Formats: sequence, C-alpha cells, structure tokens
Amino acid sequence: TIESVEQRKTELVRRSRNRRAPKVLAANLDRAFMVVAAKHPQANPELVDRLLVLGESSGIRPALVINKIDLPGARDIAEPLEDLYQSIGYLVLCVSAVSGEGLDLLQEELCAGSSTLIGPSGVGKSSLLNAIDPELELRTGELSRKGGTGRHTTVSARIISLSCGGFVADTPGFGDVGFWGITLSEIDHCFPEFAEHMLRCRFRGCSHVSEPDCGVQAAVGEGVITATRFSSYLKARSEVADHSLSR
Repeated sequence: TIESVEQRKTELVRRSRNRRAPKVLAANLDRAFMVVAAKHPQANPELVDRLLVLGESSGIRPALVINKIDLPGARDIAEPLEDLYQSIGYLVLCVSAVSGEGLDLLQEELCAGSSTLIGPSGVGKSSLLNAIDPELELRTGELSRKGGTGRHTTVSARIISLSCGGFVADTPGFGDVGFWGITLSEIDHCFPEFAEHMLRCRFRGCSHVSEPDCGVQAAVGEGVITATRFSSYLKARSEVADHSLSR
C-alpha cells in the first residue's frame, strides 16, 4: 500500500521535439545515468549533450554510461567520448552487458542510492540491469532491422529494487530529446565547462552568441571548449528560445 507521496524536489522532464506536452521521466533521485551505445545504435555526440543538459537542468547529477564496448571497433568510438566528458568533469563508465566489463563500477554506483537509466531505445538499459542483477529478468529486445533503431521493450517507467539495496527507475527508451522548463538564462549553466569562462564575458547575461568580448566564444577559439559542445549549446539555446516564444 502507498502510505505517502513525497513532494518532488527534483524531476527529470523531457519533451518530444514535435510535441508540446512534457513528460516526467523520474523524480527525487540521487543520480541520472545517461546511457548510449558505442555501436548499434552508434552514440551521437549531439544526443549525448542533450541528455546531459536534461540531467543538468533537473538538478539530478548526470553521469554517462557507454554500453556495448565489446563490439568490434566500439572502443574507437567510445574513447574520444570518454576523454571529452571526463575532461569536463562527468563520471563516464564504459561497459558491456555481454562481457561484463565495467559492470562492477556501474553496480557500485547504482547500489549507492536511487538513480535512473535514461537513453534512446536499443542501447541496452534493461540488459545492463539484468547483467547486474540476473534475478530481475527484465524483457530485452533487438534493434529494428529497418534503420538500426532500437525497439521499445520497457513501455512505462517503473521503480526496480536491486538485490544490493539500490533503487533504479527504469524508463522507456526514446528517439529524441526535447527540453522543457529550461529558461534562456539557465541554458549556459547546463554546460559546466562554460562556468569559468563566463566570468570573462564583458556583459552580464551574455548569450555567448554575438556579443563582443565574450569569454565563452574566446575559449572556443582557443580550443579550450570544443566546437562540438559549443554547437550543441547554440542548438539547445535556439530550441529553448523557440519554445519560449511558442508557449
């Protein structure tokens, strides 16, 4: 029986890009593990950035999990991502639900409190949980033969109790990530590596788009902030601005 419902202190919310209505994925968690696959489907750096922004904006600490590193050529894809996001300060775990590599570290993190696995369909979220706790026997699926996209095997969010004592919100996979509840004044704070360079901006409230003497743009020019991350920021900012105007 349900004895009480706790007030939401943090919540992870996404919106499909072609829909206005938001969807709460999880709330009141200690950690959000953003799961992608090195291959099948191959990790998309822009999607990784969007997932991390989703976590940063929620107030839930995000971490990155790169699954399927056992596949041929997967390390060549995973290692640059690992180096980039570790340099920013994110916890990055390269794992394999098949070979078991890296699962001890992921299990340690999941057993330490309440968390969630968030990511596209087909990246192996349920397979990872089964590998960590075989008694769960969660349903898993294969990639669609058409386009190599993932099939939904988890159709609704559910709280799973691990035998080690942790709790995991297992959420359905998705194809895209739309933002909800993020303001233009908050979006740059969702890119942690911007923080120290924002102090060098000439103008308070600098958008880092076209203003002169922008510390963030200078850092991009110096190669301190990567061009791909800055591109993700500009796209996210544009989407937040468009959504604000349409509401």
